[in-house]
Amino acid sequence: MTVSSAYSSAPDSTRTRIQQEAARLFVASGYHGVSMREVAEAVGVTKPALYHHYADKEALFLAMLDGALAGLSRLIQHAAAQQGVRAQLQTLVDELVASAPEQRVGLQLASELRHVSPERRAAFEGEYRRVWMGGLAALFEAAVARGELRTDLPTTALARAFLAITYPLVSGPVPPEPQQTARALLSVYLDGAAPR
Repeated sequence: MTVSSAYSSAPDSTRTRIQQEAARLFVASGYHGVSMREVAEAVGVTKPALYHHYADKEALFLAMLDGALAGLSRLIQHAAAQQGVRAQLQTLVDELVASAPEQRVGLQLASELRHVSPERRAAFEGEYRRVWMGGLAALFEAAVARGELRTDLPTTALARAFLAITYPLVSGPVPPEPQQTARALLSVYLDGAAPR
């Protein structure tokens, strides 16, 4: 998968093509390194046509981040549909690995979030906390309530530890065998690193 496939809900739509090309440009050049003119040229539309779809560069940029956040929401929903924390986290890790190229794009785009207006940034960050962090917290809280995870740590700490151990799967270089690496990391998270 590529940058362009990260935003392909309707492959032939102008809006999708705009997001695909804009994502490619923003990842390559950063927020300030991309103009709406360049996006319009990359898509093959006029600037007025581009502005018909997105009011400004911030709106386009945030639409791409919203797309990445919608993907994270789908991951949480699919994991939550599984029975038991082990199956839920295995599903989540498997899907994070499978969508790693899109996750990397989302992380790169999110690193440019500091360039948007404080109000829009705050709104996006609040939605991110609600969807991704809140979704993870709900998975962990339910697992604790079922007696599947330890109760001597706050669920926020459990969620943060899970994120810390799985973050390398979607950032930095791709591990040689990502699925095996993911399973090993999940095993360390759920079972510990001490010999059995």
